[in-house]
Amino acid sequence: MIGTKYQKSRRTISDYPYSVIKRPKSHNKLGRRVTVGRFKGYAMYSLTLEERATCPTTCQRWADCYGNNMPFAHRLQHGLDLERALFRDVGAACRDHPQGVLVRLHVLGDFYSPEYVGVWEELLATHDNLAAFGYTHRNDPACAIHQALERVQNEFSNRFAIRHSDMACDPLSALHESIAPPEAITCPEQIGKTKSCGTCGLCWSADRQIRFLHH
Repeated sequence: MIGTKYQKSRRTISDYPYSVIKRPKSHNKLGRRVTVGRFKGYAMYSLTLEERATCPTTCQRWADCYGNNMPFAHRLQHGLDLERALFRDVGAACRDHPQGVLVRLHVLGDFYSPEYVGVWEELLATHDNLAAFGYTHRNDPACAIHQALERVQNEFSNRFAIRHSDMACDPLSALHESIAPPEAITCPEQIGKTKSCGTCGLCWSADRQIRFLHH
């Protein structure tokens, strides 16, 4: 299967009347605002693409992606229209929230091209009150997307926190519980130790691997 099994959940940007980045609902795992750490006070947003259509086929979660259980998510079509919309909508969010904006990249989906990574590089350079965090399965060092991510993380190390998923050799990776070592930190939200990402902050601040329970 290439792409989501929920074909009707795909959204074409030209016909999409809403912002491509979303403010989480109050009960959402992300939380609406960051309350701890260096991004304290930042407004939380998220971006959802299409699982598998934007992901490497080497992803260990290809078949059992948690997007398989998200029939109502709006999956935004990737490409130039999305990238243009990001400049518009991220810019608007940064103006609306001068204290800061934190975007959870890719609730579903992944970085799909070096040029798309470059969009986030340009946005971070333009808006000094913007930060982003997320995860990627672009784990091959020879991959141009991987190399672009490394470049942007080196350039904006304090505002662009992307953890490689299931890359056990990376001391900062995000790992499925089946392969995580004992010393990895289990996601506190998953075990009821914190309310949301906004009240935790480990994924963009901890210098250890993060263990995620299967979901």
